[in-house]
Amino acid sequence: VHDEHGIGQYKGLTKLTVEFVTNDYLLIIYKDDDRLYLPVDRMNWIQKYMGVDGVVPVVDKMGGKSWDRMKTKAKKSTILIAKELLKLYAARKVHKGFSHRSVERELQDFENGFPFEETADQLKVIEGVLHDMGESVPMDRLVCGDVGYGKTEVALRAAFVSVYNGKQVAVLVPTTVLAEQHFATFSERFKDYPVNIACLSRFRSRQEQRKIVNDVTDGKVDIVVGTHRILQKDVSFKDLGLFIIDEEHRFGVRHKEVLKKIRTTVDVLALTATPIPRTLHMSLMGIRDIDLIETPPEDRHAVVTYVSEFTDGIVKDAVTRELQRGGQIFFVHNSINSIERMAARLKSIVPDVRLDIAHGRMPERELEKIMLRFVNKEIDMLVCTTIIESGLDIPSANTIFINRADRFGLAQMYQLRGRVGRAEERAYAYLFIPPESYITRDALKRLKVLMDHSDLGSGFQIAMSDLKIRGGGTILGASQSGHIAAVGYDMFLKLMEESVSELKGEQPRDDIEPEINLPMSTFIPEHYIADIDQRLSAYRRLSRISDMDEVSAIKEELIDRYGKLPEEVSNLLVKIVFKALAVKAGIKKLDVAGNQLVLHISHQHQANPHGIVDLIVSEKDRFRLTPDHKLTVALSDRQKTGVLTQTKYILKEIAHHVNA
Repeated sequence: VHDEHGIGQYKGLTKLTVEFVTNDYLLIIYKDDDRLYLPVDRMNWIQKYMGVDGVVPVVDKMGGKSWDRMKTKAKKSTILIAKELLKLYAARKVHKGFSHRSVERELQDFENGFPFEETADQLKVIEGVLHDMGESVPMDRLVCGDVGYGKTEVALRAAFVSVYNGKQVAVLVPTTVLAEQHFATFSERFKDYPVNIACLSRFRSRQEQRKIVNDVTDGKVDIVVGTHRILQKDVSFKDLGLFIIDEEHRFGVRHKEVLKKIRTTVDVLALTATPIPRTLHMSLMGIRDIDLIETPPEDRHAVVTYVSEFTDGIVKDAVTRELQRGGQIFFVHNSINSIERMAARLKSIVPDVRLDIAHGRMPERELEKIMLRFVNKEIDMLVCTTIIESGLDIPSANTIFINRADRFGLAQMYQLRGRVGRAEERAYAYLFIPPESYITRDALKRLKVLMDHSDLGSGFQIAMSDLKIRGGGTILGASQSGHIAAVGYDMFLKLMEESVSELKGEQPRDDIEPEINLPMSTFIPEHYIADIDQRLSAYRRLSRISDMDEVSAIKEELIDRYGKLPEEVSNLLVKIVFKALAVKAGIKKLDVAGNQLVLHISHQHQANPHGIVDLIVSEKDRFRLTPDHKLTVALSDRQKTGVLTQTKYILKEIAHHVNA
């Protein structure tokens, strides 16, 4: 996706030589075979198209109108979302909520019941949540953290404070099994306190449900955990103080409307394991408070990950080892048609394993019963589809097999692998793939990334590339998939950020993207970095640099990884330095020809455009300004190093004058 030309098809890196200067370009093909050769130092102008599952993007016409139309439509929709968010924010500011008083002494006792050491992130988030609960404006906080990073503990402490203030707490979760799990966790932590906790879900009989609903209305229940059943009309609270929502993006539009009403009057704490794009996080600062928990608990080990072909021996050894230490096993087989056959094969490999099957086409109640039996350790091995990827917390399950791992996306594999390794036990993940000749290059690359990122918390690094689509949905929540499909995810986010800052009354930032033309070749030769993916990755990093220190850091890293810099790479780094300086100096184009430097000035990108006049007046012999805002400078040295040193010095001088 190119900012100006829209969606095209990337055809690889190409070398072009123009006037004895060789450079690398990205070749992008548009409609009617129009070709765009994009210099690698401008790679930040394009993003990989990420749209909506199952929607194939349409290639745009270069210079055509359709891309602008799509962008305008998407922009309108982002303005609507931003308005909705701001309206909600304003309504919260006007409404007076309940201000929870501090219960430090009692809370300390409750905190001692937490069996782990809190991480620094966790403590910071807890402090923020409790501070907001003490304010009279209703809280609206979203806590994002990888699976098992202690989001639930944040919720438990908030619930404790609310209950001790004589208020009721509601905990809303997307599935019945999760409701049972949260109910068990809350009951366990509150067992020494006079707190009445109930669970409202389909696992309770009609009669039980009616009794719980009445008790909630009468104020006899302090904390109610439940599925969307607690949003139904017959459920009314006597005195609700805190509403906790787990994985909000999994609720439907109707439920979200109900939640909107709740948000304006009651403290709301939302939890999610889906990463949020950092850029969006920044632009929403102050409208919705978002906290990230990025450090894993002390005693969590990274998951040991193996990639191999499926063999009976590996399965037998791994299952036997897990059963011997009293653990449980997931076997992910993502084809409903052959899952029964696979289960039979596994049973024949390990006859004494108690196994059952779970997949999304089963009647819901049957599925829930099986899941609950697994939670209660009545089943050793669950043969299932990807139905397990969200939120299930089973600390005793510490081995997972993923069959045909080459068919999964990166984020999905990461989420699946995150199901194990929740306890102090060492966890194992086996990714089964067919022989290498049958596997695509892309699939191999994904598996390699997963192997490289077995460390904890890498969810945010890995999944950002892949999961952003769902993460954005967590906050945007509206039916945006059509617009995201039309312009791609990154462009949609960019428009979203613009809309939010426009409505906040901030000045839109119009970034300058200087074009730097030097009489020397600037590229990374194949003999220096042989792997094309690593070469592209280096180019992308260089194209995004905005600071001189970053250039030094990358230079050190390149020398460390690949050895002494070839001349072309040194030239490329000089070009990147000039680009960063040109941004500061408000220069949109720089040409070096012989001993003459020509700079095209952009006054709107200079804080003090008159500064340049002072510079010219002080050195009339060297500088000449043409009516079309071109500044020509005579350089005293024709040698390459002299020319480059002088150019760098002049850019710094201009930057100093126009920013003074």
